[in-house]
This record gives sequence, structure tokens and C-alpha cells, in this order.
Amino acid sequence: MGEDSLFIRPIFELGPVQLTNTVITTWVVMAIIGCFAWLVTRRLQMRPGRLQTLVEAMVSVIEESIRDIAPQHVQQIMPFIGTLWVFIVIANLIGIIPGMHSPTRDLSATAAIAFLVFLSVHWYGIRIQGLKNYLLHYLKPSPLLLPFNLISEVTRTIALAVRLFGNMMSLEMVALLILIVAGFLVPVPILMLHIVEALVQAYIFGMLALIYVAGGLQSQQLRQQKQGENHA
Repeated sequence: MGEDSLFIRPIFELGPVQLTNTVITTWVVMAIIGCFAWLVTRRLQMRPGRLQTLVEAMVSVIEESIRDIAPQHVQQIMPFIGTLWVFIVIANLIGIIPGMHSPTRDLSATAAIAFLVFLSVHWYGIRIQGLKNYLLHYLKPSPLLLPFNLISEVTRTIALAVRLFGNMMSLEMVALLILIVAGFLVPVPILMLHIVEALVQAYIFGMLALIYVAGGLQSQQLRQQKQGENHA
């Protein structure tokens, strides 16, 4: 990790278009996920091997996490939340490879991910509830709260982006400062700190995204519960 590794450097420029190391690393992460998914799924077996067992366990953990928050919509939101979790984990951890850096320490990258979460909240809400029912939830519990509900949509998206960026950027800054002061005498503790923090931040981001998506579906769940109580 060099002293200039904290800066986002343009690698290629064509007029106003810049290709930065963040973009390159993001492409590498997507390629890793795509190749791994292809290798795992091309030969699925009824009696899974170690790799298939590990992947199935990971999928089961993600499904259980989604089921705890949105039990009625696991199949609908599993692809997005699962992919988001896997991407952020690898993006956070790739910074431990010499010469690489975590894309999530770039605010533009975390802002793009947070914007995808913002869009997914409305996409799933409208797709599952319908446009009218989804828009009506902004008027609950009182129409007077409409401005506050709209503002919260923007502020939580900004907070989501800044939180991940701030934590990953500070993690790399601390690691760099320790290496400057202590040299390479403490590489293992720094490596373990990076791994633990990367996993924690990925979990927090994924859970917040899941909660936001589930929150957009809450009105439908409440309506279904009321209908069930009325039939009972």
C-alpha cells in the first residue's frame, strides 16, 4: 500500500470521460462474481461437493436473513439483495490485494450502489403492490407527513452512500498510517482488521438495503394481515 493509494487516479481519459482505477476494480469484481457463479452452477449435483455445499450454505444464510425481514417476498428480492451482499463483500476485501484498492472507498462508487438501492425500493414496491397502493403509503399515517417521507427517501440514500465510503476510506487511512509508523512489522493484525471491517460493513449495508426494500412493502403486508384477521 503506497502513500498515493488513497487517491482515485484516472487511468484513461477521452475528453470528459475518465476511466479510473475504481472503474477497473469494479469490473474485476463483477468478472470474479460472474466467473465464480458460472463455475459453481454449471455442474450442480444432488450430492454436492465442498464448493457447492459452501455456496448453498451462503445462499441459505442470505435467504434466512431476508425471511426474517420480509418473509412473504423472499423469492422476489433475493436476487438483488444476495448479489448486492456478495458484490460489496468482494469489493471491500479486494483492497487487501497488493496493487488493488476497494471500490467502496470511492464516494462515486458507493453513491452508485446507494442509488441502485433507492431505485430497487420503488421498483419492488410498485411491482408487488401496484403504483397506486405504493404511492399511498407516503400518505400514511397522515398526509401531513408526505414532505417528511419524501425527504427521508433522499437523506437515507445519501447516508447509505456516505456511511460505506467513510468507513472503508477511514479503514485504509488507518492501515496506511500504521504501516508508515510501524513499517511492515504488523501486517497480520492490519490484514485481520481489514477483513473483519470489510465483512461488517458489507453486512450493515446489505441489511439496511433489505430494511429499506422491506419498508416499501410493509403497507401490503399490513393490509394482508388485516384481511386475514377479518376473514378469521
